Amino acid sequence: MLKKMNKNTKSNLITYGIVIAAFVIMQILISTGSVSSLLEGLMVPLCVYVILAVSLNLVVGILGELSLGHAGFMCVGAFSSAFFSKCMRDVIENGAVRFLLAMLIGIVVAAVFGIIIGIPVLRLKGDYLAIVTLAFGEIIKNLVNVLFIGKDSSGFHFSTKDAMSLNMEPDGMVIVNGPQGITGTPQDATFLTGFIMILITLFIVINLINSRDGRAIMSIRDNRIAAESVGINITKYKLMAFTISAALAGGAGVLYAHNLSTLTANTNNFGYNQSIMILVFVVLGGIGNIRGSIIAAVVLTLLPELLRGLSDYRMLIYAIVLILMMLFNWAPKAIEWREKYLTFGRKKKEAVK
Repeated sequence: MLKKMNKNTKSNLITYGIVIAAFVIMQILISTGSVSSLLEGLMVPLCVYVILAVSLNLVVGILGELSLGHAGFMCVGAFSSAFFSKCMRDVIENGAVRFLLAMLIGIVVAAVFGIIIGIPVLRLKGDYLAIVTLAFGEIIKNLVNVLFIGKDSSGFHFSTKDAMSLNMEPDGMVIVNGPQGITGTPQDATFLTGFIMILITLFIVINLINSRDGRAIMSIRDNRIAAESVGINITKYKLMAFTISAALAGGAGVLYAHNLSTLTANTNNFGYNQSIMILVFVVLGGIGNIRGSIIAAVVLTLLPELLRGLSDYRMLIYAIVLILMMLFNWAPKAIEWREKYLTFGRKKKEAVK
């Protein structure tokens, strides 16, 4: 049966197999107590970064556009879902149902923002698109930092000044407290839910790439003029890829928000550095290479923690690994070596047959 499968199907099955095997191995290590509590605590953030890397690769690698606003969509999904979960904490007692609804809300809100931002922004390309999406991410982060929302018996109260300006009743509850963010979000995210979200993300992205729509998106990347000349709706397919990517980033934000007791929109969480880090995962893993994005996200997320004992040399080793990964993926000699090695392996298999 495997012999009858085409190259893409085999590659996709290998990708799914790697993810499932990694999850099973980590679950066994966690259940046997072979993993430190610090490393165990990184499992949900690891899932978040894998989803972000795969979803951004849809825009950067498959669509061929440079977006630096991915952290903004993550921020939208995180805060909208955390807002819902905190409001519904006493109303919906079932954590699984509440988290599922929060996930749907985060994805839908991020997708709506993707459409709103994508319609005007996708008319641009290259550096201009990167600058505008970067500005979007910074605007979202700063808006959340000045937003105060409270709730009492009369309903919701909004302010951009401070919590005292909400003018709530004494029994009122501050939900969004400006720079202090949202405190007390139910920690419903688990390694299992993160793993399920990774599989859903892979299913959506891989099936899109191998579909008719995916081929249309890649044709726009390869030659926009030729794609337009054969009747492909450029705006439609660019907006499709951008919106799906934004929605998946929103889902990653939901996982991120429900893994923390306090959610704040600071620079480390949702700022420029976060968007750049996600882009680094995509570039180092190989632009357009979904499996490479997963591996890069896992390695670069775990490496700083695994090297924490080498406090004096930790970041030096991290930088060396980054350079080696970049050379392995993009250096002409490394590409030539990989092609020769793979070709030799295929010829050897054919000779055996």
